[in-house]
Amino acid sequence: MATDGFRFVDLFAGLGGFHVALSELGGKAVFAAEWDPTLNSLYEVNFGLPAWKDVNDLGTSATIAQAVPDHDVLTAGFPCQPFSKAGEQLGFSHTLQGQLFFRVLDILREKRPRYFILENVPNILRHQNGLTLETMKRELKALGYHVDVKKFSPHEFGVPQIRERAYFVGSLSSTHITWPTPARTGTDVASVLDADASPPRAIPEQTQHAINMWDDFLRRSPKTTKLPSFPIWSMEFGADYPFEDATPPALWDEGGAAELNDYRGVFGAGLTGLTREEQFSLIPSHSRRAGDFSFPRWKKTFISQNREFFWDNRSWIVPWMEQWRPWDLPSSLQKFEWNAQGGRRTIDDYILQVRASGLRVKRTTTAPSLIAMTQTQVPILGANLVGARRYMTPSECARLQSLDEISLPTSDLQAYKALGNAVNAKVVQAIAEPLIAEMYSRADFQHDQHEDQVA
Repeated sequence: MATDGFRFVDLFAGLGGFHVALSELGGKAVFAAEWDPTLNSLYEVNFGLPAWKDVNDLGTSATIAQAVPDHDVLTAGFPCQPFSKAGEQLGFSHTLQGQLFFRVLDILREKRPRYFILENVPNILRHQNGLTLETMKRELKALGYHVDVKKFSPHEFGVPQIRERAYFVGSLSSTHITWPTPARTGTDVASVLDADASPPRAIPEQTQHAINMWDDFLRRSPKTTKLPSFPIWSMEFGADYPFEDATPPALWDEGGAAELNDYRGVFGAGLTGLTREEQFSLIPSHSRRAGDFSFPRWKKTFISQNREFFWDNRSWIVPWMEQWRPWDLPSSLQKFEWNAQGGRRTIDDYILQVRASGLRVKRTTTAPSLIAMTQTQVPILGANLVGARRYMTPSECARLQSLDEISLPTSDLQAYKALGNAVNAKVVQAIAEPLIAEMYSRADFQHDQHEDQVA
């Protein structure tokens, strides 16, 4: 092998989080692959190594043998969308992305590196009731690797971001994988912020309105009232349509609109005398999906908790509703997640994130997980943190991924997306360090080094 350290390959490289981590441990990248044109070009800019485009083009064993140099460590953050809870969860049946794990297997089979490190979303461990995990481990073990899997998050290694990911580590030479011990030191998002940063775009007016609305909700809440730890679904305030033994779709299917007469829908809107179509618009989206003839336990619990909270606190919630008219906002902004129990009830003290599940408020000890799905989910910093509410900049988000020393795409949209897909370099370095130490201690590795020097 190489005389100047170990060699590694970087598959589905993205921004190069694996490259940053392993190069800091003395490794040298000998092959990389990234299909996105912008990130493919940027990889060479950042690391001086032209990246292969599509691993599917490696095709045959002969092509792999010719195109991919021998290496000690294979790394791959293969696409997570087929296994993510945010996607369709098609897994290996996904015609393109779901099959890319098997391209990794092809390279492992042909090149036989000593170790591999794979990364994906934690849902891959539960996907299809564990069958996906079982398949992956079986296929990797069939190649002769001892395989182990653990979940880690950057906040466990001193980086202020909660972003749990599953890491698969394999070894040809050892039956025991040494994992890092998380330090769990205190973190604060202030460590990654630029005091004078200018955000690339303004917060949309509608989002600002929703933030102000929920800030007023916090201020109106009596100090003696414990705010819910469950997600607040304000559309359930005043509603009483059936949800436990029956559901709106089941009742419509059974007897039409008349079945919901004398009930109330979103924000207490009456359903009596309305057509089915009119009633449909007044039932929350989470309770009107076709075929939902019974609700799961968790949904029943959330609906019940929200209705009970409303009736216990209607003296101040009703005036809040009348002033802010939350029904004029999209469903996602009608929901609220307060993750700062016991903290000051001032929304600008915290970090915010707009998600499909609602406007989420988090303490500054950790930033929300960076998400690649949409630009609107970039964390928002409260005014008391940086002077005025603003989105985190791409540079600040790069620090959350321990990638602050590389160049990012010039488009803020592309930068946010790439960072949301990136692997955290500090977490990878912590995982790789004991593997590299073990490799350097092995006599067969030292022998290979000596032969290279002689050659």
